[in-house]
Amino acid sequence: MIRIAVTGPESTGKSTLAHQLAAHYSCPVVPEYAREYLMQLNRKYAAYDVEAIARGQMDAENVLEKNHRLIICDTDLLVCRIWMEVVFGSCPDWLLKASRIPRYTHTLLMNIDLPWVNDPLREHPTRRQELFDRYQIALKEDGRSFSIISGKDDKRFKTACEKVDLVLAKKKITS
Repeated sequence: MIRIAVTGPESTGKSTLAHQLAAHYSCPVVPEYAREYLMQLNRKYAAYDVEAIARGQMDAENVLEKNHRLIICDTDLLVCRIWMEVVFGSCPDWLLKASRIPRYTHTLLMNIDLPWVNDPLREHPTRRQELFDRYQIALKEDGRSFSIISGKDDKRFKTACEKVDLVLAKKKITS
């Protein structure tokens, strides 16, 4: 089982890239559970909502991995962990531990070199560099295999494919 996580700050093209990769490799994409969850709220979200989102994301990944050798995850638990730390000042122990478990074969960390696109669910247009740095530090500290994905349009997709191809070659799985 190979899980590729696409992670990083807001408005960096995670969802677009995740769907492009899934189409390219003919595999399923685990959608960003947070977007679906938050769009249904009639109030400001709370810390317990982020915990529910983390559990929903894990459940969605676990369901898809049962019948597929490769899945692309549009976000990961690191997003929930950093979100908790930035918005609420701390992260629950269970989520911190879960985000450090090696669930993903490789992670694609999206760079902030795309322009900000306003969206009602996005909150931190001026903190993108700080958030990117947090992701990079956490990935290194957690010992996760990751690549930074930069560039616009086709370059971003091509670079991501090169990284995924390397992972697949190591695991001897062809697309």
